[in-house]
Amino acid sequence: MKDKDKAILLLITSALFYALMSTFVKLSGNIPAIEKSFFRNLVTCFAAYYLIRKNKDSLFGKKENRKFLFGRALLGTIGIVANFYAIEHLILADANMLNQLSPFFVIIFSSIFLRERITKPQLIILLVGFLGSLFIIRPSFNLTIIPSLIGVLSAICAGGSYAFIRYLSNREKNATIVFFFAFFSAVSTFPFMLLNFKSFSFIQLIYLLMAGVTASIALFAITGAYKFAPAKEISIYSYTQVLFTALIGFILFGEIPTKFSIIGYIIVISASISMFVYNNKLSKESIS
Repeated sequence: MKDKDKAILLLITSALFYALMSTFVKLSGNIPAIEKSFFRNLVTCFAAYYLIRKNKDSLFGKKENRKFLFGRALLGTIGIVANFYAIEHLILADANMLNQLSPFFVIIFSSIFLRERITKPQLIILLVGFLGSLFIIRPSFNLTIIPSLIGVLSAICAGGSYAFIRYLSNREKNATIVFFFAFFSAVSTFPFMLLNFKSFSFIQLIYLLMAGVTASIALFAITGAYKFAPAKEISIYSYTQVLFTALIGFILFGEIPTKFSIIGYIIVISASISMFVYNNKLSKESIS
């Protein structure tokens, strides 16, 4: 397989398992988002540790890369907690669609941190994508907008996190990037979890652990995907997650997106396709 084909397959695999993770997070009930995040990343931490020890790789990476590993871990942690909060308070498809604004933020953060120039057409497409998000958020001047805004925050943090992954892709091993993030996230959320700890049933524990298992598979898959190809060339395929979550949300929870949300989905996905086509055109022109 070509590297780009591997990246596409890994990204679709990641989308499926992130959809399953979101499902288990929602099934776990009204446990605080911080607590869900801790258990999710604890499982990932053990999985990454096993792979690192097996392959005799570095746990915390090279010294010159640690500030980028820290940036990826910090943004990733905030993004996960925000995403879990949105999943709990919004329908599954809306929460995941807002999180899927992250490819747009990848471009913005890549411009800031990786010095990748944003062209005028890219800027226009970004604005169209954000316009689509407003149909999902449906801005209002009351507290009902908070879960949607937190959903957007999850996308902002995820976008920055993926930009760091792209930078680190040829500098650190996949398992090292994943372990650093999972370890940082578990350690940093542990004190907050204790302050607001809520006991859970056995079945809720199973759901939390399954969220961790599916998230681990998704995380390794997406980290591997960005090693094989640039985000701008493959990020469009992450939108398969919206299809998976919409289907799961309808079957398990009877959730049906509103007509405004569906309009928002169409606008955001259309903008993403336009960005994908435009970026590929730029890549071909730069090669020629």
